[in-house]
Amino acid sequence: MEATILNKVAESGIITLDLEAFYPKGEIVVFDLKDYLFMGLILKEKDYRAALQTTEWEKYSGKYVAITCTADAVIPMWAYMLAANYLQPVAKEVVFGNETQLISTIITRKLANFNGDDYIDKRVVVKGCGEVSIPECAYVEITAKLRPFAKSIMYGEPCSTVPIYKKPLEKKD
Repeated sequence: MEATILNKVAESGIITLDLEAFYPKGEIVVFDLKDYLFMGLILKEKDYRAALQTTEWEKYSGKYVAITCTADAVIPMWAYMLAANYLQPVAKEVVFGNETQLISTIITRKLANFNGDDYIDKRVVVKGCGEVSIPECAYVEITAKLRPFAKSIMYGEPCSTVPIYKKPLEKKD
């Protein structure tokens, strides 16, 4: 007599949601204003504008760009705006901050368009580990997005989960 092996995870109706699907696809680069500072401390408007006009902006084409200044200098707000003005026509996305902040912002923007209708009364596992590091904000955002729809939300892998939320049973009169 041959024993049948059952895949209880597959039969459970659990849907795995991998946040890597929301991770930016493409190259991420940083545009650092420190490279435009006089003596590493001061931003001179005339020199900055001249330098931006001669910058090869095409090297940012189709890339995710984080605008920041890693030097300990006071940078006027218009300097970031001016950089964004040049980057916007060529870059895939432009965000203020470092690489980590860029990733968080892009994922959050993508999750803003998340449609929970596909998860109505479903048991959902938000995948906990993968090839890339997913920022904490993504897990918080997806929990808030799923809660109104899902029957239950878990974290981890279908074979080993941590319960996060379970919809209360409706009371029958």
